[in-house]
Amino acid sequence: MEIDPFIFRLSIFILSIFIGYYVVWSVTPSLHTPLMSVTNAISSVIIVGAIIAALAGTSESVFSISSIFGFLAIILAAINIGGFLVTQRMLQMYKKKKDKNK
Repeated sequence: MEIDPFIFRLSIFILSIFIGYYVVWSVTPSLHTPLMSVTNAISSVIIVGAIIAALAGTSESVFSISSIFGFLAIILAAINIGGFLVTQRMLQMYKKKKDKNK
């Protein structure tokens, strides 16, 4: 008996949703900012893959499905990199300030 590849991939996707939900909600509140900083940094890697996907088509088929999804991935990952800058500013708030009087 062979499992349909679509069902196999769909089950992995559904399991990853549950695992991601429980992993994020089990993190203590003090670690949420560094966790989000790391996930936002991953967006820069996603942009590289999205550029490759967007340029995968030939010059005759500019609007191929991979080009469209690659372009959408570039836009969404670029928005998420803006979140990375916000979390960097939040992490700066946690650093100890040097005493100017000493």
